[in-house]
Amino acid sequence: MIDITFDVYSDTPIGKDPDSSSKTLRKYHKILWSKELPNGIRFELDTNTKQLLHHKSSLGEFYLSSDSICNTYSKAKNMQDIVKNISPDEINKFYKLCSTVGAYIIYPSKKIQNKMTFNIARGINSKIKDRFDLSLECIKRHYENNQSPLSETILRYKEFFNLYGSFKEYVDFYLLQDLVDDKYCSINFFLPFDDFNRKPLPLNLEEYTTFKSNVTKFVNKRNERILMYSNTIK
Repeated sequence: MIDITFDVYSDTPIGKDPDSSSKTLRKYHKILWSKELPNGIRFELDTNTKQLLHHKSSLGEFYLSSDSICNTYSKAKNMQDIVKNISPDEINKFYKLCSTVGAYIIYPSKKIQNKMTFNIARGINSKIKDRFDLSLECIKRHYENNQSPLSETILRYKEFFNLYGSFKEYVDFYLLQDLVDDKYCSINFFLPFDDFNRKPLPLNLEEYTTFKSNVTKFVNKRNERILMYSNTIK
């Protein structure tokens, strides 16, 4: 049902984004996340809206889009002095892994008050720079009623995050357990964390190597969880 080795770029037209153009990725999201919420109501997704996933029930109406949660930063201009020291084969292998279903999630796609969506906000925020571990820390703080660099954005989408009831339930729903500790109290960060004070991107080759290793471990483990879960779907 789910091929965890499938490269989502393989069925994406050249120059397009898998998040909006990979039919297989969209199908996988529908299969994986159409399931019962902690409140017992099924979060059934349909693909009747072009490029998006959609849910409508007594819970409300939600338009959702796919988003990559693992960035290699291999094409970022400010990372080239670091990335050039790693073999192209190694970078390509990393990129391929980050093109599998374990490296993707869904978020609300509809703007509220004509302001940035969560996906866009976490991508351009200077304290996050599209890092999913830092984004997940912001989500955790939201459930704890604590502030983060994405507090304002997450609050606009509180109806979506309220669906899960708690941080633990959100993590379990999206099979993110390998990015938190056993008690769901802290994030297993890709790089050392200092309360959003440091620059989020790797600063040197050693940090990039650490970052790449931790992202690789997370995606591999999440792919395993996805495979195990998909085998239980009837």
